[in-house]
Amino acid sequence: MAEQEIRKIGVLTSGGDAPGMNAAIRAVVRSALSKNMKVYGVHHGYNGLLEDDIEEMHIRSVSEIIHRGGTVLYTARSPEFLTLQGQQTAAANCRKHGIEAMVIIGGDGSFRGAKDLSAQEVPCVCIPGTIDNDIACTDYTIGYDTAMNTALEMVDKLRDTMLSHDRCSVVEVMGHRAGYIAANIGLAVGALVTVVPEKPLDVDKDIVSKMKFTKKMGKKHFIIIVAEGAGSAEQMAKEIEEKSGIEARPTVLGHVQRGGAPTVRDRVAATRFGYQAVELLSKGITDRVIGLRADDLVDFDIDEALSMKKSLDLSLLDINATLSV
Repeated sequence: MAEQEIRKIGVLTSGGDAPGMNAAIRAVVRSALSKNMKVYGVHHGYNGLLEDDIEEMHIRSVSEIIHRGGTVLYTARSPEFLTLQGQQTAAANCRKHGIEAMVIIGGDGSFRGAKDLSAQEVPCVCIPGTIDNDIACTDYTIGYDTAMNTALEMVDKLRDTMLSHDRCSVVEVMGHRAGYIAANIGLAVGALVTVVPEKPLDVDKDIVSKMKFTKKMGKKHFIIIVAEGAGSAEQMAKEIEEKSGIEARPTVLGHVQRGGAPTVRDRVAATRFGYQAVELLSKGITDRVIGLRADDLVDFDIDEALSMKKSLDLSLLDINATLSV
């Protein structure tokens, strides 16, 4: 945590894009300008710092973006920034523009980048932006609600054709290391079974057996929700069809879950995060990760935030298992 007057800041989005990032950028820019700070937008994440792809932003730079998905600053992965030389180059470009602190919007990987940038004397404040909701220091991350609602809409559409053919639909949703999207979507659509990385399942014992049991009770169609980190929808559908004799079709929702206009919840959360980031910087408080706990804004030291662990509420799976018959 630093104590200094900060007059020029930068903002970037890093890692996977998430609906609501634009609302956060807007809040950062306009909050900073209201405090007579100068704001610089960095394009393409940490790559933009390396390549000096930086421009000053003004009030109108963020007009008509609060409702748009994606990120107007663009985003990218940056292997070069992982090197000490890359970090030094990024810091030098910050100093070239007089940028005294950065606001970093992204996930855990982005926060580790912020820690490295801070080590090069460019302090940072981080905002959690990831559809996976897997940042431990916060109950909620930008993009999570929109991604779930998009997935819900897609599965509801799939249900129509599934009902017409009495088949099993295996739907793969995002969540490489965390099953938050899958667990909630499974419960929301009444999936027969939900598969998440936190609780591996046996296809024969936990899925096929339940399908056969519920079929005897008159059920003719089945929805299986699987997080991408827990298995492949294509392989699972093939195995289910071979073992159950019921036609099974895989559907991978993929990056459609990252797109679309952000929901009210994402716009509000992102705006609160962006405003709070500037509030902290205006007080000379840096090297923090902002979060929401019980809907209250909180912030933690970056090291502390990165050391925290977050657990999926497996009771969601238990509830679904009881009701999905």
